[in-house]
Amino acid sequence: MLAAGATAAVGATGALAQVDVGSASGLRKLVPAETLEVSARQQYSQVLADARAKGALAPDDHPQLMRLRAIANRLIPHSAQWNPRSREWRWQVNLIGSKQINAWCMPGGKIAFYTGILDQLKLTDDEAAMIMGHEMAHALREHARERLAKSQATSLGLSIASQLLGLGALGDAAANLGTQLLTLKYSRDNETESDLVGLEIAARGGYKPEASVSLWQKMQSASGNGGPSFLSTHPSGSNRIEELQANLPKVQHLYEQAQKS
Repeated sequence: MLAAGATAAVGATGALAQVDVGSASGLRKLVPAETLEVSARQQYSQVLADARAKGALAPDDHPQLMRLRAIANRLIPHSAQWNPRSREWRWQVNLIGSKQINAWCMPGGKIAFYTGILDQLKLTDDEAAMIMGHEMAHALREHARERLAKSQATSLGLSIASQLLGLGALGDAAANLGTQLLTLKYSRDNETESDLVGLEIAARGGYKPEASVSLWQKMQSASGNGGPSFLSTHPSGSNRIEELQANLPKVQHLYEQAQKS
């Protein structure tokens, strides 16, 4: 292989969500999902083409890329619970040679890791799965779509009513999003959602929940050296680790069930 969910809701896969992240923002509906996903596909193709031209795109038989794709194959089956549209996504995972400590997932399931995040943080498979789950969660919860809707609604000075009546300006903005998808800064609420949804997806995939804590401890240590690229778009709140620790018991049984299957 390569719904917006709330705690009380049974997801599209029939699985009950274990972490509480509430409902996804209704504002995202002001931007057509299809338009944003087309823009993401175009931008992703450009990123890969640029990396290929520089000799930085990992070949399919690269050990680290094979490792990442194996992780993705264990996580993707648990994504539809959070967004039924993801069943139709053509998920892709690629690895780019760069010292940047960074990884991301564009709308529509377009994932990229940079070698720097794997090498410099010396990520275990469990920790890499937590990053991948976190990035997938941004796409599944449609945070880019939400952020775009909010920023455009503000800059265009449109009322909610007028946006609902005519989506032309917002649709054009989504179509021309381009490289903004790589530099979007998410809100603290977005980050918390992605941490917890990613934690649950990774646990269902059979990855150790406590790796979410060790990952952010490594990220904090790395921030003392000028700051990873990852932290420029994923601000590290002081309560991030505590929030994850509080949610570990909620998903531990999912990890244990996955280990038995």
